[in-house]
Amino acid sequence: MATQLSVNLNAIAQLRNRRDLPWPSVTGIGRIALSNGAHGLTVHPRPDQRHTRFTDVAELRALIDEEFPNCEFNVEGYPTEDFLALVEKNRPEQVTLVPDDPAQATSDHGWDFRSHHNMLAPVVDRLKQAGMRVSLFADADAEQIKWASETGCDRIELYTGPYGGTYDNPTAMREEVELLGATADAALAMGMAVNAGHDLTVANLPPLIERIPELAEVSIGHGLTADAVEYGMAATVKRFLAACGS
Repeated sequence: MATQLSVNLNAIAQLRNRRDLPWPSVTGIGRIALSNGAHGLTVHPRPDQRHTRFTDVAELRALIDEEFPNCEFNVEGYPTEDFLALVEKNRPEQVTLVPDDPAQATSDHGWDFRSHHNMLAPVVDRLKQAGMRVSLFADADAEQIKWASETGCDRIELYTGPYGGTYDNPTAMREEVELLGATADAALAMGMAVNAGHDLTVANLPPLIERIPELAEVSIGHGLTADAVEYGMAATVKRFLAACGS
């Protein structure tokens, strides 16, 4: 089965928030993405609501439930009690836990699973008991994966920022994709599925999927939104689906 595409709407929300106006509509852009074949939507509602707002979460949940019941909602965040209450209220199909400090501009590293195992395991259990699939943000480090497995998570999401940063260095790109591949191999061998996200593009998706053919899902925001400025959201979603093998 082809790798699933989840469209991250944070950059759209950040553009909206530059003005005290309701456009571009986060829900409206999400509708366009799903109407053109995206398999799901992703948001990362940070505590300061500098892009995705808490109200967006409820509106996107309603959009999927009412118009696209076969699609998925993925909500990312650091597992504060406020975040956990938000996802328990809105019940996304998937929750992706990330180790972000609230001041970070964007996610830029995975969990240290060995150090955070005792914190993550009960959170993972709580979310799974509520019926949500749980993915944990992970660096390209195969040695860490056994600790991720012991949290009971369903998936890891490979942090692909360093891979995306090799866009002008083919040698470094091959090295990074192999590190990601080895980490995915370890996760798959331990029964976890593998997602990926951060700085993925139409150009760098095919080599990643070639190395990790079992890649379940990619969550893409910045690169996809940048392409949408040039091609429009509908055409951009189709370009990324083609890059995913759909």
